[in-house]
Amino acid sequence: MTALATTTPLIEPVASEGRLVLAALVGIGVIVALIIAAKVHPFLALTAGALTVGVIAGVGVETSIASFTAGFGSTAAGVGILIALGAMFGKLLADSGGADQIVDTIIGHASPRALPWAMALVGAIIGLPMFFEIGLVLLMPVIYLVARRSGQSLVTIGIPALAGLSAMHGLVPPHPGPLTAIDYLGADLGTTLALGVAVAIPTVIIAGPVFGLVGRYVDVAVPERFDGAGDEDPADRPSFAITIASVLLPVVLMMGKALADIFIDDATDPLRRTLDVLGTPLIALLIAVVVAMFTLGLGSGMGREGLATSIESSLPGVAGILLIVAAGGGFKQALVDTGIGTIVAERVADSNISILVLAWFVAVLIRLATGSATVATVTASGLLAPLTEQLSSGEVSLMVLAIGAGSVFFSHVNDAGFWLVKEYFGMTVGQTLKTWSAMETLLSVSGLVFVLVLNLVI
Repeated sequence: MTALATTTPLIEPVASEGRLVLAALVGIGVIVALIIAAKVHPFLALTAGALTVGVIAGVGVETSIASFTAGFGSTAAGVGILIALGAMFGKLLADSGGADQIVDTIIGHASPRALPWAMALVGAIIGLPMFFEIGLVLLMPVIYLVARRSGQSLVTIGIPALAGLSAMHGLVPPHPGPLTAIDYLGADLGTTLALGVAVAIPTVIIAGPVFGLVGRYVDVAVPERFDGAGDEDPADRPSFAITIASVLLPVVLMMGKALADIFIDDATDPLRRTLDVLGTPLIALLIAVVVAMFTLGLGSGMGREGLATSIESSLPGVAGILLIVAAGGGFKQALVDTGIGTIVAERVADSNISILVLAWFVAVLIRLATGSATVATVTASGLLAPLTEQLSSGEVSLMVLAIGAGSVFFSHVNDAGFWLVKEYFGMTVGQTLKTWSAMETLLSVSGLVFVLVLNLVI
């Protein structure tokens, strides 16, 4: 699930429907076979899968390479930079004792049974204004330490946090997908925001703490990426208030940008322009890292040498993740450029099912074909916009939410988010499908169910 995708127009299919569907299925099959059967590194498998899609679709190797490198580059430039900055922040949070401070506070105020619920709440709060990838890299040190300290499964602790992040990304503005759907469909922002929260709360409960119980059956050891975060306990570790303020700084900056874009119509307004710059994810995280160097690093008595060592040691651990996530973006672009998403959307646009179910289903198919939640939301919204003419304001808002719910359905190998979760949690492809992919599917279906329930009274 790439949260930083931009709006994409429908692309003319390059071949017949049957050939493109075959290309997509074989490409995905090649990736799965290489990783599971041949034990090939996911980066190489994704590259081979992208080239396979292009060759079978008939666009040629040169065009396939161009699509793959374009997707690889855009993903690395967007998500990759954020992962690197998030890793720096996360290592500072861990090495300074700040993550321990958060863990101690959470564990101190929550019983073992309540921990998954607390993590779901944290994920939802952090995820409200933040892109999924940013929220994930910021939360990983906390997820690791809560799981290690509480003795509970990494899946039991981590899945609720991921559910909170993902639900906010798909259902609640100011994320780019919901905001674009609101614009395309002419929905009311306030109504959609209120209904989105109403749908997100029970959806997160079901897909988070409740489904997180699957952690009892999926044994995943806590990775050593932030090992040492709890072994050295700095005497001057930052207080809970300073730690939370440091963690929430990028959240506040990005929320300020979102609110400015919503409530200040004049794009030349000095306040809006300032907030737009400060709230850009790259700038917000860069500021957060610089501030954390003082509040978390020097503030905990690290010293300049210790601070430099902490930041430097944060990058080798995510190098593999960066390559895999970027390659996932390349594979997604190879699919998008064939026009498979256009075919999938248009094939169901004229069906006679409920508009809300149709909206969800179109988003699901585009999500499965392209791997991008935002592309699925934008494409489905643009395609189905003519269907809103006879709907009430509340029904249009529910349509936005139905599309948002469909956009997070079954994250799999063509989604950069799939590989991000897999690598951070240290899981196999099979374990990731059983946990993350299944959670996304449950979240999507639950979201649709609650949208349909609200439709009974709206």
